[in-house]
Amino acid sequence: RDPGAMTSQGIKEKDIVLAIASKMVVLNDTLFDNPLRLFLTRYTDTLIALRDRTLLTKTLKADIFISIHCNQAINTTAAGTEVFIYPKSEAQASASTYLGLTIQKGLVDILGIKKRELKYGNFQVLRESDSKAAILLELGFLSQTDEANYLIKEASQSAIALVILQSLFKYLRL
Repeated sequence: RDPGAMTSQGIKEKDIVLAIASKMVVLNDTLFDNPLRLFLTRYTDTLIALRDRTLLTKTLKADIFISIHCNQAINTTAAGTEVFIYPKSEAQASASTYLGLTIQKGLVDILGIKKRELKYGNFQVLRESDSKAAILLELGFLSQTDEANYLIKEASQSAIALVILQSLFKYLRL
């Protein structure tokens, strides 16, 4: 019911981000022998209410919460990856900033995605998260042709999943 952003070809944000998150789970298991306990808020094309997403993280007592998205803008030249945090305490703000910038640096340095600034976002999933580090990660703009074409490719999705995982290992010092 909520496709999120869409490319000019009609490819939906929800499908791109689910593919990336699913690839993270597979890579964590197969390539890295499962060093992380990863949980997705959804494993199929289902709509999960925002409140239920944060309830899941509270129930799991998740140390890290990452909400993965693709952006969209009226300005079709807008491009790049953005990280949003909602600082609830100094320690949580510091941990979230470090996590977000670590992932963003990987996306920029390894994959060449344009960098946008770290921002504060009053998003429900961040506001209600009890995780030690919580970020909302915008991978790029589906309204920007080059980024959309990149994000819809399976190879790109695998590369993004791998960079996010490697960044998590760096953040966790694994």
